[in-house]
Amino acid sequence: MTQTKSRVVSIASRSGKARPAKIATKLFVLDTNVMMHDPTSIYRFEEHDIFLPICTLEELDNNKKGTFEVNRNARQVSRFLDELVTDFENGISDGIPLNVASRGAATGRLFLQTETLSVELPASFAPGKADNEIIAVCLHLKKKEPKRHVVLVSKDINMRIKARALDVDAEDYFNDKVLEDSDLLYTGMMELPADFWEKHSKGVESWQQGGSTFYKISGPIVPKLLINQFVYTEVDTPFYARVTAVEGKIATLQTLRDFGHHKNAVWGITARNREQNYALNLLMNPDIDFVTLLGQAGTGKTLLTLAAGLQLTLDQKIYNEIIMTRVTVPVGEDIGFLPGTEEEKMTPWMGALEDNLDVLMGADNDAGEWGRAASNELIRSRVKVKSLNFMRGRTFLNKLLIIDEAQNLTPKQMKTLVTRAGPGTKVVCLGNIAQIDTPYLSEGSSGLTYVVDRFKGWEHGGHVTLQRGERSRLADYAAEIL
Repeated sequence: MTQTKSRVVSIASRSGKARPAKIATKLFVLDTNVMMHDPTSIYRFEEHDIFLPICTLEELDNNKKGTFEVNRNARQVSRFLDELVTDFENGISDGIPLNVASRGAATGRLFLQTETLSVELPASFAPGKADNEIIAVCLHLKKKEPKRHVVLVSKDINMRIKARALDVDAEDYFNDKVLEDSDLLYTGMMELPADFWEKHSKGVESWQQGGSTFYKISGPIVPKLLINQFVYTEVDTPFYARVTAVEGKIATLQTLRDFGHHKNAVWGITARNREQNYALNLLMNPDIDFVTLLGQAGTGKTLLTLAAGLQLTLDQKIYNEIIMTRVTVPVGEDIGFLPGTEEEKMTPWMGALEDNLDVLMGADNDAGEWGRAASNELIRSRVKVKSLNFMRGRTFLNKLLIIDEAQNLTPKQMKTLVTRAGPGTKVVCLGNIAQIDTPYLSEGSSGLTYVVDRFKGWEHGGHVTLQRGERSRLADYAAEIL
């Protein structure tokens, strides 16, 4: 996906048609925060040219020291720029071609500021401030090349407002966004039309296997189906199924196990609605290695996952341990350094884990006080809390890895975590993309949105967006009106 606003020009190049020579390419001026957000941003503008003001290089230099993600990105950008400048033997004032370094993804040129500017900003714009200097560069370029469309690209909203006030076109960096609108995000389910069986009953094959009924169907809806997508209809006879295979014009559907019935309770927990039943079908399926659950507060994401984890770990012995982790981004003021071991430091962040374990461990009222104490000790010995900071380089074998509050992860952090999974490990990502606390992340660019979109249709991955809150009537009403 290319940077927005440039699509009008770049569509022709994607379709294979030659771009008319008379149409001038745009000149994008990049703010420092764009490169620190995405180090490869200089290769994301296709046939358009990029201009880097000298103050952006100084800001990169000021931010290169440190262990945070932005510091690593600043160092990576500096390495990219060093390679470009070193490999280019001609004068850089004419622009450095990007096609070789980007392997053809970018065909424009990179320009670095090589001259002193002669633009005066209004007196209200404080001199010496980097943002104002970059805006001055844009004004200088507009004056120098009046026939070119100069665009400032920045993640800073206030900077974009100031630029527009001075008649400089400015826009956000959109290349990192998976979707323009979060409403288009894959939900993992599809309601079948009322006339589904009328249109698809011809040539239907059905058989029973392992307690489930399978249907092999063909018809107009098949191209829209994805593997592990849930389909349902509640017209006349309710029908709930999961797509297990899509081969050309034929799809195979498998009926679901009803986890809403007490005989199928998972660690004493039953599904209270349709989406929770879908989630338990994914969580309890050993062939599904990667599960993502989205939903607002109180929809049961953590409780269902822990209940399934305890059943699969303690009863069925499929996994030997449950590992839970989350991003430590505070909602309000940080409380400072925390004492103790890694697990003790993570304890304040794991209130959701403690709350849900209390519910699950209190399900057995017949065991007596000693029995409950023994169960508590056994359960807590199999549930480990780990920090994200020490995940790189690790490999988990036969573990259930639960990533809570995954909406606060960047796509790069999400990749680092999911690739920790070794043989026999299942990864479950939980989150609510309406509650993002990480700066510069939005619903469209969150790592959780990224994996939901990329993993859809994979035969060993599944996703469900939980719709209904089941915490309490107060929580449901608050989530709706506040």
